[in-house]
Amino acid sequence: MPTRKQLPNPIPLIGLISRGYTRIFDARLRQFGFAVGQIPVLVALKGGNALPQAELARLAKVEQPTMAQLLNRMERDGIVDRIPDPADRRSRLISLTAEAEKRMPKARAIMFAGSDEALSGLSDAEVVQLFDLLQKVNANIEKMSEQAEDA
Repeated sequence: MPTRKQLPNPIPLIGLISRGYTRIFDARLRQFGFAVGQIPVLVALKGGNALPQAELARLAKVEQPTMAQLLNRMERDGIVDRIPDPADRRSRLISLTAEAEKRMPKARAIMFAGSDEALSGLSDAEVVQLFDLLQKVNANIEKMSEQAEDA
């Protein structure tokens, strides 16, 4: 049985796949005025949801300044609005514009078609297995991240 050091390391491949995915799908989403980096915000706000910036940062697993920059660009591009928070007049909630909501179904269809294309050649069972394995790796990475924050 080979040791871990003798086995291929899939972690760099995951990064390579992620960068390729971002490059390809940014180009495909551009026609709808969206970008891959906006997906966590778009998903969180779809269907009329309105959330504070801090919650969007938590969901996207990014720092507050990074989310603030992303939301500023999205607001500039007419994708999100900042609306008064009825529970706290000093605070604002982020919501999708009607125009962004209207464009989302076509963008979502492009994403699903692209995912099908990227996973072509894999059986349904292999896709499920890949998903399960990547979830385990992600859980390990999140655990490592929490340990790093505690150190």
